[in-house]
Amino acid sequence: MPVINQTLGQYSELFMLLAAGTYTVAFIAFAWDLAKSSKTLQSVDRKAAETAAAKFPVAIGAAGVSPNPTAADDGRPADAAVRPSSSNVAVGGTADGDMRYAVKQRVPARVAVALTVLGVVIHGAGVITRAFGAGRVPWGNMYEFLTTGAFAVIAVFLLALLRRDLRFLGTFVTGLVIIMLVAASVAYWTPVGHLVPALQSYWLIIHVSIAVLSSALFTLTFAMSALQLVQARREKALASGGPDKPAFMRLIPSALSLENLSYRFNAIGFLGWTFTLIFGAIWAEKAWGRFWGWDTKEVWTFVIWVVYAGYLHARATRGWTGTRAAWLSIVGYLCVVFNFTIVNQFFNGLHSYSGL
Repeated sequence: MPVINQTLGQYSELFMLLAAGTYTVAFIAFAWDLAKSSKTLQSVDRKAAETAAAKFPVAIGAAGVSPNPTAADDGRPADAAVRPSSSNVAVGGTADGDMRYAVKQRVPARVAVALTVLGVVIHGAGVITRAFGAGRVPWGNMYEFLTTGAFAVIAVFLLALLRRDLRFLGTFVTGLVIIMLVAASVAYWTPVGHLVPALQSYWLIIHVSIAVLSSALFTLTFAMSALQLVQARREKALASGGPDKPAFMRLIPSALSLENLSYRFNAIGFLGWTFTLIFGAIWAEKAWGRFWGWDTKEVWTFVIWVVYAGYLHARATRGWTGTRAAWLSIVGYLCVVFNFTIVNQFFNGLHSYSGL
């Protein structure tokens, strides 16, 4: 292999390291934003409760809360009822469909997004230099699939930000991407090399690129579903007069809003995974002379398709909403992770191209 290929491979690894460092700083900024904003909300609520207690000493008890602590007259939670309308805070977790959680001066969030954009540019440079170093698309082994997949996750997240304010996912998305890059470098690192003969096909570009994008969408829905479970538990506790914990969840949209958004993303990801399955079968026929051979990788690709198909069908026609839908979405993503890690490493088959 020419020396230039190895040099570009080394540059790619350097870019990946710099991207991981940038994402780490962005992760800290997103976490700082959640912590700072939750404290701001608590301070606003205390002042609002004190003001309400002074104006309405009969209606407001000594604790500074409404006689009905679970809901205001207009259906909002009690803390939303006493919050001044002039407040700069917009809490997505207090109303279904309100996906905003920003304040007018949310500096840490803006810094975190800017750092994430910088990280994705550096990350993209790493993917491109790996591609030029190998002289092919950079997803011929587990290291390349994981680094490219992490790039797709963060790119899809940033593109989604152009349409909806999903910055509340920033901490969780950047955290997952950091884990993916660290795992790629520590557990799955593979030097730049040529593809095995079975992968030397234009179907690699079509099949794997769609699989990467679908997996990126499933990663986002995994984060949403996990947050949905936490938010649903918080909302249940509030309805029964319990404490409002964890505090940062007040900055997250309601469980129903998270569920609806996760459902839409899962539907798009499922469509992509369907094409992944179809194109994989076509590629198998061209490479091995059969569309389906019950290879372990083929079976688990189909299992993932069945799980997400069941999720979409159950939610749309069988009333599987709430926590049941969230858990089914999480199970689907765990199947994706199992397919990529355990199946690729420990199961022998025609798809054993981990590069390890």
